Amino acid sequence: MNRQSQAAVLFLLGAALLHAGTTDLYLRYVKAGLRPLLLASGAILIVAALATAWYERRRGKEGQADAPDGTHREQHTHPEPRISWLLILPLLALILVAPPALGSYSATRTGTALQEPLAYPALPATDPLPLGLVDYAGRAVYDHGRSLEGRRVELTGFIALDHDGTPYLVRMALNCCAADAQPVKVALTGAIPPVLQPDTWLTVTGTYTARRTHDPVNNGPIPYLRVTSAKPTPEPRDPYDESYNN
Repeated sequence: MNRQSQAAVLFLLGAALLHAGTTDLYLRYVKAGLRPLLLASGAILIVAALATAWYERRRGKEGQADAPDGTHREQHTHPEPRISWLLILPLLALILVAPPALGSYSATRTGTALQEPLAYPALPATDPLPLGLVDYAGRAVYDHGRSLEGRRVELTGFIALDHDGTPYLVRMALNCCAADAQPVKVALTGAIPPVLQPDTWLTVTGTYTARRTHDPVNNGPIPYLRVTSAKPTPEPRDPYDESYNN
């Protein structure tokens, strides 16, 4: 591609990054804390595109200036293949199409990524207690539910069904971006809704149980939650759980 085309693609890429960073679209790709870097990257690309276009225009004017002998200098350009403009299609897709967050398909094909927490902060006396799914799983497995005994907790996640039909409530835990997202799973028992559709988001109220199982993919520990009630809920603004690496 010539420099004008390069500048156009740079500008479109910068605009796409700014569009994603100024809306919730960026949460489909990276964690919330990277938003300032995303916006800065978009701004830098747009500045680079404008500088490239200005430089190329200035060079074109200089190329048309008269030579010392009174003749005109001619620039010989070779047209680039039009197929190179297909490079902008991914950019248009980024601007026009919001990809879905990773869901049950990825969760059932990836082993649980549950890790032992560094600490177990005191929990408020709220009843039921809204708790992050990753937090519940860590306390249930590695703290043996000591901070959960006698408490009603409320978890939100999407449904994934194991090959044998075991229902899991899942959140995809994020380190940096969606490419490294891994599932943390909580198996459900008790008053489970009779019909469960994969990728349906639920807010589940229940109590801790010492029962646990092992992930068939990587043999990792999966705690259970004894469900007392469940209701559908809209997908959260940020579908990923970023507490995984805090």
